[in-house]
Amino acid sequence: MLKNRVSRALALGVAAVTAAFAAGLAGASAAYAAPIGTIEINPATGADTSGIAFTTSGACPANATNVLVKVEGSGFPAGGLNVVGNSPITTYPTAPNGGMVIPLTSTMRDYASQAGFTTLQGKYDFTVICRTAFNGTSLGDYTGAVWFTSNTTYQNTDPAVKTGTTTALAVTPAGPAQAGTPVTLTATVAPAGAGGTVQFKDGASNLGTAVTVVGGTAALTTSNLAAGTHDLTAVFSPASASYNGSTSAHVSYAVTAVPAAATTTALAVSPASTAPQFSPVTLTGTVTPAGAAGAVKFTDTAGGTTATLGTVPVANGTAVLTTSSLPVGAHSFTAVFVPADAGAFTGSDSGAIPYTVGAFTGVTASETITTTVNAGALVISVANPQVTLPSPVLNADGDLLTTAGSINPVTLTDTRAGNPGWTISGQVTDFSDGATHAINGQNLGWSPKLVDKAPAQTVTAGSAVTAAHGAGTGDAGTAGLKSARTLANGAGLGTAHVTADLALNVPTSTVAGTYSATLTLTAI
Repeated sequence: MLKNRVSRALALGVAAVTAAFAAGLAGASAAYAAPIGTIEINPATGADTSGIAFTTSGACPANATNVLVKVEGSGFPAGGLNVVGNSPITTYPTAPNGGMVIPLTSTMRDYASQAGFTTLQGKYDFTVICRTAFNGTSLGDYTGAVWFTSNTTYQNTDPAVKTGTTTALAVTPAGPAQAGTPVTLTATVAPAGAGGTVQFKDGASNLGTAVTVVGGTAALTTSNLAAGTHDLTAVFSPASASYNGSTSAHVSYAVTAVPAAATTTALAVSPASTAPQFSPVTLTGTVTPAGAAGAVKFTDTAGGTTATLGTVPVANGTAVLTTSSLPVGAHSFTAVFVPADAGAFTGSDSGAIPYTVGAFTGVTASETITTTVNAGALVISVANPQVTLPSPVLNADGDLLTTAGSINPVTLTDTRAGNPGWTISGQVTDFSDGATHAINGQNLGWSPKLVDKAPAQTVTAGSAVTAAHGAGTGDAGTAGLKSARTLANGAGLGTAHVTADLALNVPTSTVAGTYSATLTLTAI
């Protein structure tokens, strides 16, 4: 009988314990205490099917032995749903901060299904209740929450409350920097956990593409900042709607232009120093460095006036100009390099090169005049193109041998621009027999004549030149054609023909023989 009573009493006792434990599991009516800390919810964002773990900000009170975790919110019972049953504290590992790490036994989707609904929405509050195994009264609570921004995704921050951010911008190297120098813009975003991108800007223009923030910083290096003052900013765009964007303070940054590269210009003139009028003169400008783009302006200072001869593009470091129109007189040439981009290269000049253009020296032609003196008479015989005079004969006074004839007609054609006019002159050498005997060239005279001319020409025959009266070979005078004499003067373009009658006086002492002299005709 006693035995049965004990057994019954024990049975009742177990039933009482069991009932108490079940009440602890239900927990809907458990009394809450004031919160003693918070819950860190991991992961911070996730899906309705993600595993979730809590890390409390501290340990439960010393007299607590167990914990119970509830969730409350849309769809769950008014008193909440236990998501972690009444469990010994020792079940859970201790976090570095001294708190407990408590994983949920299932997912939010499972808890919703258990509570009989399908749409997760809005805020869900979690409470970690520190308690004893058999007493439903809380000894202290840790609280936290998640917000479902869709039926399937959550975050551990209130989407209606955004976290402010700040963005600071640093630029290296410190300005001013020379154009083309790599410049690095570094944005520092706080708080460091705010993910997103930074768009670096120069005024209203973007510098490159947006840069992802890593560990609270984003950096961009560019070498494309042009010379001038730049207004640099960094604009942070958060990846999460939980954060506000921010823009850095404006940084004024100066970029200086790359100094223009110095150049040198040298001038060479060919032919050197001097040239006759109407002949080509070549000016060559050499620019260093050879890659300098631009042109060389050639100038000529003459008679106190400076004129541009021409401007020639530089190719492979040189520019060449040739002219045949320089007037007679003193000149001073320069070569001036004019860069295509004054910001890339400086201009330079060669300095003055003095030059002289001489008078036009004309052209020359010659004829050989031959006569043969026979025994007792003077005879001249020549073959074309030579001029052959008859053999000299004794004059009426008996003191000279004389002969006469004509030079072959001289043709002069003038087609020069500007109608400069012309003069034909002639000068003869002494006559020689090829040995030791001679007839002084003074003894040859002439009477110039005009044969014909072009209608536009004005031609005047030169004055007659009287032959010397038998000048000897030792006579150093300048009579006759021994000195240069004018055959004709002319102006106007076209062709004229002139000739001259010749008269030769031969001393009677002249040894018989064939004598020749050269008559040089010069046109100028």
